[in-house]
Amino acid sequence: MVKMILTVLQVLLGLFLIVVVLLQEGKTSGLSGAISGGADTFLSKNKAKSWDAKLARWTKWVAIAFVVLTFVISLVK
Repeated sequence: MVKMILTVLQVLLGLFLIVVVLLQEGKTSGLSGAISGGADTFLSKNKAKSWDAKLARWTKWVAIAFVVLTFVISLVK
């Protein structure tokens, strides 16, 4: 019973991790980003960086929780 609850929690964490990773903006935009990059305002860049920083932080903590939960599940008999 405990292993099933932990497994369901692990699946939910995995899905949440996928969503958080997909919501992040790409770090490199290539040549098109260099050409059209002048259209971004200073405020929109700061807003995007703070949102991306939050998503990066969430990715780190959810990934750590996922790994720890996987280890715990492997120990539960």
